[in-house]
Amino acid sequence: MKSFRGEPSIFKNRKPEENRADLELNDITLRFGGITALNRINLKVNSGELLGIIGPNGAGKTSLLNCITGYYKPQKGSITFNHKNVTGYSTHHLTKIGIGRTFQNIELFAGMSVLQNMLLARNLHSGYGLGQAAFFSKKVKKEEVHHRKVLEELIDFLEMQSIRKSLVGSLPYGMRKRVELGRALALEPKLLVLDEPLAGMTLEEKEDMVRFLVELNTAWKQTMILVEHDMSIVMGISQRVAVLDFGAKIAEGTPHHVQNHPEVIKAYLGEATFA
Repeated sequence: MKSFRGEPSIFKNRKPEENRADLELNDITLRFGGITALNRINLKVNSGELLGIIGPNGAGKTSLLNCITGYYKPQKGSITFNHKNVTGYSTHHLTKIGIGRTFQNIELFAGMSVLQNMLLARNLHSGYGLGQAAFFSKKVKKEEVHHRKVLEELIDFLEMQSIRKSLVGSLPYGMRKRVELGRALALEPKLLVLDEPLAGMTLEEKEDMVRFLVELNTAWKQTMILVEHDMSIVMGISQRVAVLDFGAKIAEGTPHHVQNHPEVIKAYLGEATFA
């Protein structure tokens, strides 16, 4: 695997306590009218872990991510992040305390460049007001230099140097997915939530994305939750895997345990085990 030449400052400068990303879901229940999308889900994510979440279409995977990231508010249960109850927090508040996300359907600004899309994420870390920005004070200049440095490091890591000034709308689908990952990383998340980051990619694009995710997790201890349909990838890079079916968690454990679990085989994989 290719290794990044030098550790990006957003990882290098983190203290251990700043990198902590312990998430706990207790009895999360989500209903839409008479439909139960999530039924008493209990789940833990430990700092530095890559947790995979799988399940058939309609199993509740994206609904679960929406609860974690504040897009849905569960009717019952609690969500704790770093020992603080964050149930019902807004998406903005959750982003500020360190939960970043990519989306199943790309949520980028097609008429803006790669660099401009990523710069938007840095607004979260801007410590100056409108007045200071208008006069481009010394403090503003110093912060802008830092923001640019962080983005250039991420662009280098994600191998996007050649497209940094390109309009996102002009890029192939797989490269847009890479830009969205870069924008999420620009938030400096403690917990990175990935909703089908490999969907629609070619084999080569998938290989590149997997390489980035593995290095983020293993070399820089980025905590991640990964929802993905490509089973070989999920089982290959996750430390633990949780399986949902009809809104309920039916299995959880190591990839080996999950892929041989009878309920998983019956509900999701048919009668055959993984190759």
